[in-house]
Amino acid sequence: MSGKEAFGVRPSSPVALVTGASGGLGSELAVALDAAGCRVAVHYNSSLAGAQEVAARLSNEHVLVRGDVADWEAVGAMYERVREALGPVDVLVNNGAVRKDALMAMQDPVQWRQVVDTNLVGSFHTARACVPAMLRARWGRVVNIVSPSALIATAGQTAYAASKAGLIGLTRTLAAECGRRGVTVNALSPGFMITGMTETLPEHVVAGMREKVPVPRFVTPREVARSITLFLDQDCMTGQVISIDSGASIT
Repeated sequence: MSGKEAFGVRPSSPVALVTGASGGLGSELAVALDAAGCRVAVHYNSSLAGAQEVAARLSNEHVLVRGDVADWEAVGAMYERVREALGPVDVLVNNGAVRKDALMAMQDPVQWRQVVDTNLVGSFHTARACVPAMLRARWGRVVNIVSPSALIATAGQTAYAASKAGLIGLTRTLAAECGRRGVTVNALSPGFMITGMTETLPEHVVAGMREKVPVPRFVTPREVARSITLFLDQDCMTGQVISIDSGASIT
């Protein structure tokens, strides 16, 4: 087989796992996937209330799953819960992330490792759990949420930047491994958004970031989430980083 013949058929109601779905962007991604016809597994680690609020916004069959993505055993158990409730995962959105900023000379090594373990190693764990079934089905989508911080130096973000830059590398390499079996792997890079992860930043920092971008306003989680259907629809787009960041990545 070659070309399109090698691909499976997109399920009529794909199973989508969104990690970090109780947060600002994750919640909107879950809602957008639900609107696109997916049955969504709403992942959370600590905020059950947040996950329940997201679930209340969904129309299709869904399930709530809890787990620390940095823990391989926990991810395996989480995947099994999704498979039993909804079926094998067809669409994986690696959105779960943490940020613990500090200048490297003063940063706690444990915190630095926690960021990399959650953002990068956690994305490997979920992909490792979900991708084999996608390959067997010859159809699947992996979308990794990255950041302009992967490309633009920001003092105090060595851990976060390293984790997101590593995730871009993972995205491109996994795309090369999976493309012949109809599984695409791409990255979505949102610009600065006011979410739970960023709302504690000092106002002067936020104002400075706003002044640097060509489009002088921040994107909203809902705006970013609307792009998720692009990844579902395109069979031949893989290994790409799509930026919705007010132009931050070109400055």
